[in-house]
Amino acid sequence: MTLPQVPGYAVVEKIGSGSYSTVYKAFRKNGPREAVAIKCVEKSKLTGSAVDNIITEISLLKVLKHENIVEMKDFQWDDRYIYIIMEFCEAGDLLRFIHKRRKLPEAICKRFLQQLALALRFLRSHNVCHMDLKPQNLLLTAKPKLTLKVADFGFAQYLSTDEQNSSLRGSPLYMAPEILLKRKYDARVELWSVGVIMYECLFGKAPYSSSHFQELAEKIKARTPIEIPHSPPTSGECQDLLRKLLQHDPNQRIDYESFFQHPFLDLEHIPSSESYQKAIDLVCEAVKQDSEKNYSEAFTLYCDSLRYFVPLIHVETDPVKKSVLQSKVKSYIRRAEDLKKIVYGHDESNEEASEENRGINTHVDNGSPDFNLLCQLASRTPAMATALEIGYSAEQYMAECQYQTALDKFQSCLGILVPMLSAEPKGRRRDLLHLQIQQWLKQAEGTKAFLAVVNLDSGNIPETKEWCRMQ
Repeated sequence: MTLPQVPGYAVVEKIGSGSYSTVYKAFRKNGPREAVAIKCVEKSKLTGSAVDNIITEISLLKVLKHENIVEMKDFQWDDRYIYIIMEFCEAGDLLRFIHKRRKLPEAICKRFLQQLALALRFLRSHNVCHMDLKPQNLLLTAKPKLTLKVADFGFAQYLSTDEQNSSLRGSPLYMAPEILLKRKYDARVELWSVGVIMYECLFGKAPYSSSHFQELAEKIKARTPIEIPHSPPTSGECQDLLRKLLQHDPNQRIDYESFFQHPFLDLEHIPSSESYQKAIDLVCEAVKQDSEKNYSEAFTLYCDSLRYFVPLIHVETDPVKKSVLQSKVKSYIRRAEDLKKIVYGHDESNEEASEENRGINTHVDNGSPDFNLLCQLASRTPAMATALEIGYSAEQYMAECQYQTALDKFQSCLGILVPMLSAEPKGRRRDLLHLQIQQWLKQAEGTKAFLAVVNLDSGNIPETKEWCRMQ
């Protein structure tokens, strides 16, 4: 096979191909020996629309500079080819990564989805729609940490959530139903594609896996329900986001703002210099409140700081810095555990308590006069009374370190009580309900912090010859 001659680069091997382009690995001849990927587009194979796509791709990549978007370093042309010189992503693409492992743990899926969400948030700020999101177009770099980068902007276009289009773009398996059915669509089509990618990461296949296009189209047209498999088990937040992304009707699908704010993604706690400073500020305030014997407030602040600290440990690549950070975080965890016992008054001898003794009955009593009064006032509203019982049991599970169960129950009771609060008339019951909701929201956040600690190492991928460990 004859390799192309690109001025300034030594082309060494073919790494991929498309309908009118071939991608090669190459090295710069001058300066540091940097690996690049060169997309060679054969001019003679370009149709009118393909020419437009190449022009759009180059013009977009010149301005789209983001950590989670593959960088275009240069472009050239001669009589036969257009050469797009790109950042080289040595860890391959997400599809290969999934197939190597069959399914990805939820923690790994979450990290990839967070990075994809950051790229999409950046694209939305420029009104750009990628229009061909799929695992093959999500490339991975391994150094200094495993990072996902969006690639191949050949179908991209400027499209807002107000504008509509009808051109057929993308890959059928990842296309939103409104595109496949040749209806008008807007930028929300990307969110369906994200849902399909998320599903494939978790379960090893796309929700509408089909042997041919006609079968896929029939499933879409029939709006065949998408079932979330029971195995492997996934968290409530994960399932909630998946269902909201994979809505056939774009008007029922989650919108971008809600997507970026979804608790499963938790973009607020993504590691950064800002998140590190927030963690430091929170833990300093926690120490202050602790010294003043404001134990409940100190516990909440320690938990809040841990939600920022734990992701920072995951991404730290310097062994010395990582060890120091781990040591500090362990001390904060120990103090938070001590404060949890003080705040909850947990009796370790009662860890084997039955479900009935955790408060799932009609006489909930947590020792707080306000809470007990709220339970009495809620007795004439069965749904509220039940939600309060669930919330109380969440506190018990939290005290017993059963964090996932506690979080599920906190979310369950808050899902009932928060809508009730908006409809509740002014009065003593409303005031008490508002206070209790605020307390349980804080406790739910604390539970998430302890879950993050418990899962600190669950997201690591064993090292192999081919894949680095995901930090």
